Amino acid sequence: MTTWTAGDIVDQQGRTFVVTGANSGLGAEATKALVKAGAKVIMACRDVDKGRAVAAPLGERAEVRRLDLADLASIREFAGSIDSFDVLVNNAGVMAVPLYRTADGFEMQIGTNHLGHFALTGLLLDKISDRVVTMSSAMHNIGSIDLDDLNWERRPYKRWPAYGQSKLANLLFTYELQRRLAAAGSKVKALASHPGYAATNLQTHTESVTGRIMALATPVIAQSAEMGTLPMLYAATVPDAVGGSYLGPSSLFETRGYPKVVKSSRKSHDEAVAQQLWSLSEQLTNVNYSFGT
Repeated sequence: MTTWTAGDIVDQQGRTFVVTGANSGLGAEATKALVKAGAKVIMACRDVDKGRAVAAPLGERAEVRRLDLADLASIREFAGSIDSFDVLVNNAGVMAVPLYRTADGFEMQIGTNHLGHFALTGLLLDKISDRVVTMSSAMHNIGSIDLDDLNWERRPYKRWPAYGQSKLANLLFTYELQRRLAAAGSKVKALASHPGYAATNLQTHTESVTGRIMALATPVIAQSAEMGTLPMLYAATVPDAVGGSYLGPSSLFETRGYPKVVKSSRKSHDEAVAQQLWSLSEQLTNVNYSFGT
């Protein structure tokens, strides 16, 4: 695994992927690699014009559809347009933005990064044949789940703890999804990944001094988006990747390098919190998972 690259992706002909946030950054790079490997990719994009610009040189196996993860109505509309497919890649996200709210009143980071993908996965689960891959972050280590104020309605809002909460939620969701799939006897598996410190436009959208500093530092110290997408691609395509695994870069404290299985925080493995977050997420999104029952 230490030198695995996109060139090692096994033949993906006949397989279909749904990739959220495919109009830029890691999602765009993943789309390019998957199409090159023979897959069809449904690019789920909030900005369809940017998505079409990415898709244009890739040919007919890259298809752009609109999806706004900050709007449950958009998620339901998108999910209703999808037929059966193989792999869902929950890649889209926002990072450390000011206090904004989604169309449904959720804090933007937990609403987009976790609740939007939770709803999308639940609505699509019975159409998925292989696996669900969800993008987390090393910043999950600073996160804590506040089940009494998940949407920052009573606490003073802090953008980085809010981001950490959303990325911790991604891991709690992935591990709980894997447990529930296994308990139901499903062949579908759930995995998570993180990109390390990769050069994408995510750092430039924080609308903060930190964001401006990161924008200056990223070209100097970050690894390329192509390298940053490798853990996600490994999780999405390697046939014997194990359900419940977490993939990240192998070098420099997981900031860069080739993909490997990595560890996540003790909080991410708290099954009681995971179950409570799951129940709360179902209540907030009004999306209930059936697992074939």
